[in-house]
Amino acid sequence: MHSLRSLFLSLLALAFAAVAHAQSVPAPTLAAKAWLLLDNGSGQVLTAQDPDTRIEPASLTKLMTAYVVFGAIKQGIIKRDQMVLVSEQAWRTGGSKMFIRVGTQVSVEDLMHGMITQSGNDACIALAEAVAGTEQKFVEMMNREAQRLGLTGTHFTNATGLTEAQHYATVRDIATLSSALIRDYPDFYPLYSQKEFRYNNITQPNRNRLLWLDPTVDGMKTGHTEAAGYCLVASSLRGPRRLISVVVGTASDNARAQESLKLLNYGFQNFDAVRLYAKDQSLSELRVYKGSSRTVKAGFTQDFVVSLPKGVADRIKVELVSQQPLIAPLQVGQRVGTLKVTLDGKPFGEYGVQALEEIGVAGFFGRIWDAILLFFQ
Repeated sequence: MHSLRSLFLSLLALAFAAVAHAQSVPAPTLAAKAWLLLDNGSGQVLTAQDPDTRIEPASLTKLMTAYVVFGAIKQGIIKRDQMVLVSEQAWRTGGSKMFIRVGTQVSVEDLMHGMITQSGNDACIALAEAVAGTEQKFVEMMNREAQRLGLTGTHFTNATGLTEAQHYATVRDIATLSSALIRDYPDFYPLYSQKEFRYNNITQPNRNRLLWLDPTVDGMKTGHTEAAGYCLVASSLRGPRRLISVVVGTASDNARAQESLKLLNYGFQNFDAVRLYAKDQSLSELRVYKGSSRTVKAGFTQDFVVSLPKGVADRIKVELVSQQPLIAPLQVGQRVGTLKVTLDGKPFGEYGVQALEEIGVAGFFGRIWDAILLFFQ
């Protein structure tokens, strides 16, 4: 899993500006403070405006709150059917609510629906306390995960997104987090497509209007405060390709939906999804030292699909560069090389190539022999 996360971060870091020189259709201008459109499969940023400007994330914060909660469930710290006692702090939390009552018990499952569908701040605090004991300790977990995921422009001071001076993010970081959530916790992702949730005899709709306007949209999260304006992370799957749009600082609920739809349509209409390599297709066999095998098959553990401006696929060229020396042991999914892609002779992107098989450690004499070879090389 660590190597897959590293792969994604390198994709995002290296490919974000790759398509700018090849675009034939101008990117749209949005009525928003900042935005970004991410190709979830390749990590390419197709277009962006002020992607690294510090913004107030409002309830987009709950993407990280959910990420930590999902991790806690996966690790067995809490369970989906576990009952959580509602504290006075959770009950008193301001802003949007799922209307849990102090002193009652609510299941983790219901609290997740309350956090995601209803954007309930009270649900977030109850979940934070269930996972870490206090919101403050939970926030420390949020910041550790942010650091691990490479969210260099993000810092959290609460689990809800309520306005505080040192609570901030960037649209690039929010896109990275959104993609990581889909990648790392696919079993939980369907929660984001739920259109409404009823609790305590109160039915609240999901604030993401695109769930009704576009059937290809199946997530993810809205946000709004006075300072942040209206914000939306939208995720759309059309055919083999998923795009994630992040739009912040619009003037209204309707505007954030329409501007997000404009951004998604731009990406799908002006770029082709091109599968360069199939899942587990061997690109090459790379030399391995001190291993039970002298070579390792290298490729991608998922279909490698990139977004290319329409009509340029036949002008792509690739070069595989081995990450030498490769020393055993190697795990499936571990980065072993770099695929350099050029378009019309210009750099398009660099993508981490992974080991497609596990390579164990050689015996004593095999290790000694390869150590000698490495010394003289």
